[in-house]
Amino acid sequence: MKFEKVLEGRRSIRQYKVAPVDHDVLKKLIKAASLAPSWKNSQCPRWYVITNDQMLQELKENALPPANQAKVEKAPCLIVACFEEKLSGIGNEPGVYANEAGEGWSYFDLGLAVENLCLEAYRQGLGTLIMGIRNEDVIRSVLKIPPAQKIVAVIAAGYPDADPKMPPRRKIKETTVFFD
Repeated sequence: MKFEKVLEGRRSIRQYKVAPVDHDVLKKLIKAASLAPSWKNSQCPRWYVITNDQMLQELKENALPPANQAKVEKAPCLIVACFEEKLSGIGNEPGVYANEAGEGWSYFDLGLAVENLCLEAYRQGLGTLIMGIRNEDVIRSVLKIPPAQKIVAVIAAGYPDADPKMPPRRKIKETTVFFD
């Protein structure tokens, strides 16, 4: 599939078929995510891939708000996207951030990796939904996530049972300033 088609085709999917996703396919998503650039190659993203039925049910019911529960009810996989704190954004002096963005670089790096993951998911025939509203305490408890990892998002993944249209995009002239 051409890269342009992947960029144009990826959507937030809010309806999934009841069909498992093969672990080899899920590994391809994580591999794509691992190829994203990061501050000084810090590779701060951390992933928790959940396909276990009992854990899925517990997370869907207790870690997501009702509106998102309905959207991902049939999703066969949840991926929790985290980052290891104090890796990105550090300058030459250990533990000291290089600029005012500070830990923000970790969010940036994780975002790059999440985008790679979602694009590869689409290329593999899967749909994804990135959810930022979640109960961190429940997720941390269920998945035993260490305190040094910041939980940022939950990504539903599965085979789409809907084909949403692309929402309108702003024109380049509305979002960009060129200096020639």
